[in-house]
Formats: sequence, C-alpha cells, structure tokens
Amino acid sequence: MTAPDTIRQLVEHFEQNHESYRSGKYNEAQLRQEFLNPFFEALGWDMFNKQGYAEAYKDVIHEASLDQVNDDREVRHG
Repeated sequence: MTAPDTIRQLVEHFEQNHESYRSGKYNEAQLRQEFLNPFFEALGWDMFNKQGYAEAYKDVIHEASLDQVNDDREVRHG
C-alpha cells in the first residue's frame, strides 16, 4: 500500500526544511498545524469536526500544549 500524495508531500516538505524544524524555534502548535493535522486528515480523520459531532463523538479533541498547561499552573500556584 502506498502513502497518499498528501503524506508524501508532507515528508518532502519536512525533508527540505528539517534544519529549521529542529532548531528549537519551531513549536508544538506549528508542528500540529503544518504536519500532524494534515497527516491525520489524509488518513481520513475529521480533524476539525466538520461532521458537527458532540464532544464525546469527535474523532479528535484538541488539547492545550504542555507549555500552556505549565504556564497556567504557574499562574495559579506561583
């Protein structure tokens, strides 16, 4: 089985720019938007709940990044 064209394009894009992605300036939100969401969408996942399902039935539930969670804890407990 071959990978969908979208996934091949994502791999090519990453390979062409991998140094900037691994530089430490590329964050989790950028990774999710540019690579993970399109990757799972290419595999048929409803990444943005286009079907309009209730929370319990969504394919994907987006959560805060670990940095956001840690920032929130510092504000509450700091």
